[in-house]
Amino acid sequence: MASSLYFILPALGGYTLTSLYLLKNPQILHKKKRAAFHCTHISHRGGSGERIESTMEAFTHAVEQGTGMLELDCHLTRDGHVVVSHDENLLRQTGRDVTISSLNLEDLPLYKDRLEVTFNAGRYSTGTDRKFTLLEEVFRKFPKMPVNIEIKEDNSLLMEKASNMVKQYDREDLTVWATVDSTIMEKCRRTNSTMPYSFSMRRGLQLLLLYYSGLLPFVPLGESFLQFYLPRIINRTYIPEERLLKNRMVIYLIEKCTCSSATRILTSRRRSKQEPQAS
Repeated sequence: MASSLYFILPALGGYTLTSLYLLKNPQILHKKKRAAFHCTHISHRGGSGERIESTMEAFTHAVEQGTGMLELDCHLTRDGHVVVSHDENLLRQTGRDVTISSLNLEDLPLYKDRLEVTFNAGRYSTGTDRKFTLLEEVFRKFPKMPVNIEIKEDNSLLMEKASNMVKQYDREDLTVWATVDSTIMEKCRRTNSTMPYSFSMRRGLQLLLLYYSGLLPFVPLGESFLQFYLPRIINRTYIPEERLLKNRMVIYLIEKCTCSSATRILTSRRRSKQEPQAS
């Protein structure tokens, strides 16, 4: 047993040092890719803390405040319009227990005049704009703003319409596929493989596993963006009933990975020295 340690310990030490070195210098194994933008701040639901979520007023306010990307969710109306809305069922947002897919665009109700901010219990957003927004309107109003499109439902027509709109407005390098479901992400990528895409839930967990096992520097990553809620905000207000997210060690590990080395690897792999950074 003692003799085997003479081989195991040097091998383990060499592996650890190599992994740490490559973690800080990923360009040695991975070719840098040019990205159209570099984002460190994403406005969830278009910036739902101050204005009513996912409205044009919320998007405009977020852009004026200097956000680096607008995040939004898309659903399809009965008459085929791509509508921006976090929920498919409109009970929480409007007070009416109906789904977007069951209504024509002209029949969509208005948002409530005061809407509780989901991830900040007890806080309400307000505004003069209470209309649901079309994805096309966002593209038309903010042609140079990066947009993160989250697809929550396995709807091929929705993916196709969103993709066609991205192509129509010539913003394939500025629009990112996003979803928590790996199966849906694969379909999004098949629909439009030229758009960059972010980590799904499963791939995010794999990223953590690769990071803490030391294997991350050796594994190529197809994803272009890593987005996440700040764990301490989640822990306090967003999912307070989850025991896992009340564990300080879990929060520390997530923050250490996502806020430092993993993010650095993603950006350094995909940015060239000449690429300007978004504010």
